[in-house]
Amino acid sequence: SGSQAIKALKEEGIHSILINPNIATVQTSKGMADKVYFLPITPHYVKQVIRQERPEGILLTFGGQTALNCGIELNKSGVLEKYGVKVLGTPIQSIIESEDRKLFSEKVAEVGERVAPSAAAYSFEEALEAAEKLGYPVLARAAYTLGGLGSGFADNPEQLRSLAQSAFAHSNQLIIDKSLKGWKEVEYEVVRDAYNNCIT
Repeated sequence: SGSQAIKALKEEGIHSILINPNIATVQTSKGMADKVYFLPITPHYVKQVIRQERPEGILLTFGGQTALNCGIELNKSGVLEKYGVKVLGTPIQSIIESEDRKLFSEKVAEVGERVAPSAAAYSFEEALEAAEKLGYPVLARAAYTLGGLGSGFADNPEQLRSLAQSAFAHSNQLIIDKSLKGWKEVEYEVVRDAYNNCIT
């Protein structure tokens, strides 16, 4: 998706600056981005590039979890505001609301959709208490890990303790959901263009 984004920017005549530590990826190839920085995607390095290049906008949704977390930190610390960098595409608040499992559940409830009973935990004790209240089996999910790192099902406190240990290594928030194992999940996506053409 990063390569496609760079091509789209190029077609629109927009100068693009890419930060990517992976020299083996297509998007770092000559002729793609106008400028490439082979640096880790951390607030420290991205801030330096922003200070040097003074971009008008930044795309956070093409670098996976690392870029999303980095963007949230840059926003929180005031770097984006200080240098007048607009977040293009998905707004920061939407990223935060979809990444923070508790906020996401609240947003889903706001539009009248039902979600599995759940509780946010910030410690082992809170996680175990939530699981007791909801009843096993439970699904433990770490926040700010789109790929599900440190997440899984637990049938008892021992399994939950093991999952929580892994989850808290990646995130300070763990959501404990009532397990919906055995339910059927139907997923669909809708893509719409500027002319209102839709594909479902």
